[in-house]
Amino acid sequence: MKKPITIVNSFLKYLHFQNIKMGEDEMKTLLSKNDQLDIHCSYNVQGTPLSPKGKESGCSWNQTRQWHLLHQPSHLPLDSFSYCAKCLTFVWNTAFSIIGLFILAIGIWGLSEKESLESERIAYLGSDPMLFFVLVGLVATSISLLGCTGALFENTFLLKLFTGGITTFVILEVLSGIVLFSLRHHIKASLQNSLMVAVLHYQDDPDLQFIMDEIQAGLQCCGVESYLDWKTNLYFNCSSPGVQACGVPASCCLDPLENGTILNSQCGFGTLGLEEFVVQSTIYLGGCVPQLSRWLNSHTGTISLFAIVLIVIEVGSLFLATKLLAGIASALTHHYSGKEGVY
Repeated sequence: MKKPITIVNSFLKYLHFQNIKMGEDEMKTLLSKNDQLDIHCSYNVQGTPLSPKGKESGCSWNQTRQWHLLHQPSHLPLDSFSYCAKCLTFVWNTAFSIIGLFILAIGIWGLSEKESLESERIAYLGSDPMLFFVLVGLVATSISLLGCTGALFENTFLLKLFTGGITTFVILEVLSGIVLFSLRHHIKASLQNSLMVAVLHYQDDPDLQFIMDEIQAGLQCCGVESYLDWKTNLYFNCSSPGVQACGVPASCCLDPLENGTILNSQCGFGTLGLEEFVVQSTIYLGGCVPQLSRWLNSHTGTISLFAIVLIVIEVGSLFLATKLLAGIASALTHHYSGKEGVY
């Protein structure tokens, strides 16, 4: 009678022993490689886990939890190429961060000078050209700081954000170039309409006045298609009672300083009432749209070179960041493989 009972007890103890071993194996499987508990268990004949001293006190667990993101070791032993990529990424993005901050400062200064941030003018903030400088400076500074700090602290999370931002920029730039080329005729018509609006509201909006003056002085042009377009302006029209009647802005003049140091704001007054052969020695006769088309055609090579250089810079930054990420991953692998060897 005792023999069957002994066999049953031995079988139950065997099952108990197998359950303990299976529980340990499942726990090791569920835990990740870098978040693993090294379990050292010894068992007696009955299947009960023993401590190192032989007492039945359970398993001895040596926890080696590693937090990659929050406690990632810095200054890993990178290979020479990855270290150079780290230094170049840091210096490169530090320079672009300074440029971005400068652009951001210009935009904020412009908004504050025009009081565009005041409560009564905040509704028109979306149409303010200075907002473009703020957005460009903010985006450029943010992405550059991600690359700079990510390279300095060898933080893979920041570097991945940086590579994602650069990749997005490259894709958007390529798509923008394709769209601009395919819709160039529509863009020309839209530009012509926009310049005409700027001519009509020249005195009403300081931003439009500044932009129009810069375009006319930079391209050496006057009006949209010709200097006669200024007749559509209420103040420069010859029927206007003001002093600007039959005139054009000073930015249309060939020599607005008149060999002096102070701008002569009246150099274009009365020119719309004179014959063309008379005023050609005083103001520019050609419009800005034809002049802009000629300028683009003559500088196509320079514009293409600038676009290529910009994309090369961005792709180079992407390559350096990717190489640095690969170097960090390799160093982390060697680092933790050495740790596991100790344990």
